[in-house]
Parts: sequence; C-alpha cells; structure tokens
Amino acid sequence: MALRVGIVGVGWGALVHGPAFQLVDGYELVALCGRRPGPLAAASERLGITDVSSDWETFVRRDDLDVISIVLPVGLHRPVFLAALEAGKHVLCEKPLAPTGADAREMVAAAEASDRATAVCFQYRWSPEHLAVWELVAAGGLGRPFYAQMSQTAGYWHPGHALQSEWMYRLDEGGGYLNGMASHDIDFLQTLFGPVVEVCADVRCTIPERPRPDGTTLEVDADDTSALLLRMGSGALVVLTTCVVGYQAASQTFLALGEDATIEVVRVGTDELSRMVVAGKDGTAAAPVSERPVRSGRPLPARRSARAIHAQALLLEDWLPAFEGRPTRVPTVRDGWLVQEIIDAARRSSEGGGWVRIPT
Repeated sequence: MALRVGIVGVGWGALVHGPAFQLVDGYELVALCGRRPGPLAAASERLGITDVSSDWETFVRRDDLDVISIVLPVGLHRPVFLAALEAGKHVLCEKPLAPTGADAREMVAAAEASDRATAVCFQYRWSPEHLAVWELVAAGGLGRPFYAQMSQTAGYWHPGHALQSEWMYRLDEGGGYLNGMASHDIDFLQTLFGPVVEVCADVRCTIPERPRPDGTTLEVDADDTSALLLRMGSGALVVLTTCVVGYQAASQTFLALGEDATIEVVRVGTDELSRMVVAGKDGTAAAPVSERPVRSGRPLPARRSARAIHAQALLLEDWLPAFEGRPTRVPTVRDGWLVQEIIDAARRSSEGGGWVRIPT
C-alpha cells in the first residue's frame, strides 16, 4: 500500500516535491496545505490535487496522511516538524533544517526519540554529477583525500535582479545563501570526506538595502557572499565559496585532489553539465555522469525544474527502506543539524572568532 503524502508549503513544494512524489512508486500525493489562497489554488491545479487546506496544525494531524513533507520558509520548519512527529507522521523536511543549530538540536532530539522515518532534503546529492562523484569516492576511486574546493555563483541578489521572498533576506527567518545554496555543498562535502571538524570563514552581506517596488526600503542582514575554510575529519582541507551578487552569474565547480585521482566538475548555466574529468593512473579522461532513471519510468515534467525534480525523486526512492526500519543513505535530521552548526560556526568565525570547532 502506498504511503499517503501531504505537503505543507506550495512554492517549492508544488514546483519540486509534488511532481517528485508523483513520479515514485510507493507514495501517493493526496493533499496540499498552503498559507495563501492564490498559490494554493495554482498548486492544486498544477498537481491535480483537490484536497487542500490552509490550516497546517489540523493538516498534520489528519488520520489519512502517513507522510508530511515540509516545504515552508525556514523559520516555520521547527513547529511544523515537531507537531507532525507528535501526531505520529513520518516527516520529510526541506533544507536548511532550521534557522540555527539550537533550533535544529530540538528537532534531532524529537526525531531520534521517535519510531517514525525522518529525513532532510539535501536532494542535490542525487544530481547526475554529484551522484557520479559520490559513487566514485565511496568506491575508493579518489584514494586518500588531500584537498577539495566547491564554488557556486548566481545573480539572485544582484541589484538588477527582482526581489525574492522577503524572508530570504533576514537572518532570523533562516535567510541568506549559506542556508540557501552552501548548505547543499556542506552536506555533500561531509558525505564525501567525513565531518567538518573546524571552520574559519568570511561571511558578508554586500548589499544591506534593497528598494521595494512600492518605493520603501528592505533592510537586509542575511549573507549574499561567503568563503569557508574547512578542516575535515578525513584530514582533507576544503575551500567553499558562494556568491549571489554576480551580474548574470550562474556557475558551479567542484575539484577534489586525492592520492589516486583528481576529480573536476564544472557547470556553467543552470541546465547543462559542461565538464566532468577524472585524472588517475591511466591518464585523464572525460567521465560519465550518473544516468540513473526513476524506476517507475514515468517521464519528468518538461520544465526548468526537471533537474531538481529528478534528484528529489531519486532521494524519495532511496528513502523507502526507512519505512520498514531498514537503513538508507538519505540525509538524516542529524545531518541537517550538523550542517546548521557549521553555518552558525562560520558566522561566529566571520565576526572575529577565528577557527571555530564544530560540536558533535
């Protein structure tokens, strides 16, 4: 019998989570919950789901739902997560888990005291190039890791770009791009190279004011630019940079140097893989990215979010054993908490803390 799913939050929830659940055998998307009538109606039409609600507190307690998928602004994750667990639901939560490590610790305690399956959506572990790198490193193809670097650029907060949702510009609401983009990279780096032990960072809000269309000013305190130096549990040194104030910027790079190989991935733009290269004892060659399909064989929606939907669907497939009490490689709530502790530590470091040790 399929697990009956209700999604709370119909922005990214309707764009990615809903289509992903509909692709994967073992789940049945049955209901949506949203705060605003307009987006909720649009999500209902897009996904073909007529069972809708605007009351999340009642929604997470429904007897006819097995799984709650939380896709809300970050500051709302914790109360919905805790209420859904208390109601006996399995819970999937978008990243980042919470605005702070302290909030996330409460969620970890609740999850680990429960017999329910819980997970965090670091779905980009399952993107074609990330999945290929993950499997190569896990198989020992890199050898002992020495050094790695990851970088992402975008133009989301360039002065010429339209405003995003206002909560994204506020630290106390979980905004900023350490949370918005770098959290995926931190999770991926820890998946490859073990836990982050210490961090030293420079975290910046380059543009502290943004004009609204109505002529008023939005005060910004969340980060748009960051550079993190990470000491990993494996002994590797990692450099991680993120910047979203570039003019028409859109790039992602990954480089790993190990005892047995060098792996390099470069993407320019949001849609196509530009290059993945592995250099090893047999020379240097272009390497294939993962072509793992969704097992159901259902086609991906023909839209720009198809890449994210595909990655999310593979995460959901790999989560299915958890509902029978079996282990999976899907990110845990503890994984989400550790990422948040690293982000908190990076901010403390940038304020003058120097090297900051990460709690375990």
